[in-house]
Amino acid sequence: MISDFRKSINHNWFFKPIEEETYKKIQIPHTNQEVPYNYFDEKMYQFISCYKRIIHPKDPSKRIFLQFDGVMTAFKLYVNGQFVEEYRGGYIPHFIEITTYLQYDQENEIYVEVDSTEREDIPPFGHVVDYLTFGGIYRDVFLYELKHCFIQNVQYHYQVKNFSKEKGTIVLKPKVQINNIGQEKEYSIKVNIDHQEFTQKQQIKEGTHWYDLHEILLGEVDLWGLDHPILYPVQTQLLCQQEILDQSTIKVGFRHAKVDPTGLYINGEKIKIRGLNRHQSYPYVGYAMPKRAQIRDADILKEELGLNLARTSHYPQSPYFLQRCDEIGLLVMEEIPGWQHVSSKKEWRQQALQDVEKMILRDFNHPSIITWGVRINESQDDEELYKATNAVARKIDPSRPTCGVRCIEKSQFLEDIYSMNDFIHDGGEVILRSQSKVTGLKKPVPYIVTEFCGHIFPTKKFDNEQRLVEHALRHGRVQSIAREQDDYMGAIGWCAFDYYTHYDFGSGDRICYHGVMDMFRIPKYAAHLYKSQKSPYKEPVLEPLTWWSRGERNKGQVFPIYVCTNCDAIDVILGGKKVGHFTREENIIEENLKGLEYPPIKLSLSNGDWGSKWTEAEFIGYIGNEKVIVKKFVANPVVTDLIVQVDDSILNGFELDVTRIVVKVVDQYDNVLPYSNGFLTLETQGDIDIIGPKQVTFIGGSIAFWIKTLGKGIAGKGQVNIKSSFGIEKQVVIQIQE
Repeated sequence: MISDFRKSINHNWFFKPIEEETYKKIQIPHTNQEVPYNYFDEKMYQFISCYKRIIHPKDPSKRIFLQFDGVMTAFKLYVNGQFVEEYRGGYIPHFIEITTYLQYDQENEIYVEVDSTEREDIPPFGHVVDYLTFGGIYRDVFLYELKHCFIQNVQYHYQVKNFSKEKGTIVLKPKVQINNIGQEKEYSIKVNIDHQEFTQKQQIKEGTHWYDLHEILLGEVDLWGLDHPILYPVQTQLLCQQEILDQSTIKVGFRHAKVDPTGLYINGEKIKIRGLNRHQSYPYVGYAMPKRAQIRDADILKEELGLNLARTSHYPQSPYFLQRCDEIGLLVMEEIPGWQHVSSKKEWRQQALQDVEKMILRDFNHPSIITWGVRINESQDDEELYKATNAVARKIDPSRPTCGVRCIEKSQFLEDIYSMNDFIHDGGEVILRSQSKVTGLKKPVPYIVTEFCGHIFPTKKFDNEQRLVEHALRHGRVQSIAREQDDYMGAIGWCAFDYYTHYDFGSGDRICYHGVMDMFRIPKYAAHLYKSQKSPYKEPVLEPLTWWSRGERNKGQVFPIYVCTNCDAIDVILGGKKVGHFTREENIIEENLKGLEYPPIKLSLSNGDWGSKWTEAEFIGYIGNEKVIVKKFVANPVVTDLIVQVDDSILNGFELDVTRIVVKVVDQYDNVLPYSNGFLTLETQGDIDIIGPKQVTFIGGSIAFWIKTLGKGIAGKGQVNIKSSFGIEKQVVIQIQE
């Protein structure tokens, strides 16, 4: 539902587990049960809970609707004690009319009974699942007050003609879905875009129907692309005579996208995909993170990791995350909920089809989305189901290709892009299987690797240096081959962030340590590998993969050191003496990393044998002849300071808003001390609170936590007092706006 005539009703809810007597006041997004960071029983959130709220509709001429953007896993809705319906599916929106259940100018109770158990009639459940789904009303709730006839959806179909990399001529072909309980009559539909206005008369029938509008020639516009994600506000209005009955305003981007066996082309430019998979879970609260956190994740993927694509593994994700991908030029592969298991139950299979339909209807207008994933991740072939999912997708959206992620060779190919999770690389010589070996087809097809590494080489942020380095190199090798060879559209690594999982998987503590960042979004060495693939003109990167300590690796060896950098050359200074100037010559770049745009530089030097004096090290990066970045390592590191980094220091006080605070234990040169085992005690002042425990330990020399506003609408300042076991204290001031 995309009408402008909506308001958030995330505040003033009351919640309780169904077996308890007392409600407590909460805000949406909400998790039904906060969990410890690790080693908890996942059944602790798998229960039925109750949410209720009062609304006061005043205008009896209006139709009243509720929209629940995400409720895990199913819910029954009651209005004033009357049962409305049960709604299934935890990752898709539910738009519900409640008009006939209401009493105007009076208090009306909305009661939601949420079932967060793992029901076998709803994907992804029915067998084991390698992720946790948590519970509660974890996305926004909206109230709509609409006229008898309103806009339920708009799809902005278009053609791009006579295009270059940045400009093209657009022929817009809008489709508008109108919901009308009045008699059939003539209305006007007006489209405003790029300072142009177009109006047509349309006979609107009773009921809910789609209407194809006349073609609109916009002329030449700036196209949406990865480096120039141009968006245009577009407003569609429904009018009866001169009265505006409804309107929808969103931002759209126009791009020419083509996929063929040679690859992906955006506006005629070939794009090699370099991506990671994203789970939407966070420490303590699972899925229940609001807008700002969702936006921040997109920024991390694009800016801190230098990616050009995110896969929404394994379900449709937050609209705020997708909107941000549109804004910053991050491509998206979006897919339906599921993990390996395909049920024979009729209700389960019907839900899978509904997931496809609602995913595309919700997200059609996002230029960042380049393909729909219409197959349950890593499932076996199921011709009946996957013919149906492809048919649903192609009917709603003939403009985008479908894909379907599998992990078996010679799988039935019903989609437009053959998508494969290829975990063949175990550190040996084989990096990726060839397309022909995987598909078994006699001709090339569009082919992308959608997962690699992951469970083959789980790596914790606090693992030893050699394992962290190898983790980075494995990601680098796969990305190198995928970029270099025409067999592949690219590769999407598993995965961006560590995530929660069932006890059947991971390290037994309910965490899969598969991310290039930990669950707090703090980088491991592999994150440096990805970031170093950014253009140096956007940000120079220089990250030697070392803790610079003689006894960390086997045999007391420090070298070779891989330096993840996008600089043209580096100087190395050991003990105050320059020992070399290094460029990407053949002899210092490993063969299986040469396909990267900026392969790591491998340094095979010496800083003395075991028993000799240890010295400082300095690495200097150059672009051309200009020194652009320096990284220093001290010989005798000691705890010197805490570095505190805040994502956002201004928060909204009228809603649940959050920001992340990262704290690092550092030495004399501000390098993280990875084996520091201190702890923090956290206190807050003002209209803010800590998410999770107020005493936290460092993990691998750093830790992060989120603070939240309490939604009281109190403008002013909040403060976080950070006290450490090292005797170092810090304060963070947060400005809270009305």
